Amino acid sequence: MRLSPDQLPSALQRGIKPVYLVSGDEPLTVGECADAIRAAARAAGYADRTVFFIERGFSWDELHHATQALSLFADRRLFELRMPSGKPDKGAQVLLDIANEPPPDVLTLIVTDKLDRKASEAAWVRAIEKQGAWIPVWPVSADSLPSWLERRAAILGLTLEAPAARIIVERVEGNLLAAKQELEILALLAEGGVIGESLVMRTVGDSARYDVFQLAEAAAAGDAARALRVLIGLRGEGTAPTLILWALVRELRGLWQARERDRTGSNGGGGWHQAAKPSPRALRRLGKMPLAALLQEAARADRTLKGIVPGDPWSCIISLTMGTAGALQASQDSGRVAS
Repeated sequence: MRLSPDQLPSALQRGIKPVYLVSGDEPLTVGECADAIRAAARAAGYADRTVFFIERGFSWDELHHATQALSLFADRRLFELRMPSGKPDKGAQVLLDIANEPPPDVLTLIVTDKLDRKASEAAWVRAIEKQGAWIPVWPVSADSLPSWLERRAAILGLTLEAPAARIIVERVEGNLLAAKQELEILALLAEGGVIGESLVMRTVGDSARYDVFQLAEAAAAGDAARALRVLIGLRGEGTAPTLILWALVRELRGLWQARERDRTGSNGGGGWHQAAKPSPRALRRLGKMPLAALLQEAARADRTLKGIVPGDPWSCIISLTMGTAGALQASQDSGRVAS
């Protein structure tokens, strides 16, 4: 069966499956699902836990032999396979055998990163879905995060007011672990079990988990306020301007390719392999974006970062970010300082 993380606890109460697969890129939710399965396994008598790290060069014969061997410490055993890539390669048949013919008194838990479409259709994944349970974990969207926070608060016996939830969402920028930690802190401070806007303003720090792709996507979508907020966060975290410029150029190349496809009716990539796939919001702005001028400005920023021409690197990055977002117009003087 395929379960959502919210469905997993009730499913575990109904009974233990012989094999579980938890996949996804959201560490908090993946970890909580795995913890729930481990706890249910311990309660069911699976006292002997063995962890296998599936990395390059892993001996699948080792796992196969372990499934056949008797435990020296317990009658029931938990085998945990940590396989970040989600691609077992030569071990696919071993996983298929484990799913179709589970070893007696062995519960197998496989934890992976997000599975792409091809990996999701692999025979071993389908077998686990049929014989056990697959829990794919998806990131919580910005629109869904307030209700996620409210449910979390309710578990802690708290009432989270809507304005307070919106502030937390803005501060944590999708970082679920930071959001969970903030709620736990607020639970200690909330009077009467109610978390209001004023309490959040006093206590919640800026726990955003920023990355250069968030910046590029926000700028391309025309969200200048968010792009600037992420850029400030990246600078505060010590992110190199070169990396930020790379992400912005990657986004601009993707937009250029999209425009060329629209213009020529071709599916060709234009020869750029390091190009992003623009979001629907970015594509809606495509006709109004001065892509040629922005790419020229990016080239000037690159020369400034390399010290070839005078100028302040961060001024260049800010100018390009705001120009991409539509808040500034690309200029020949972007990033220059007075001599």
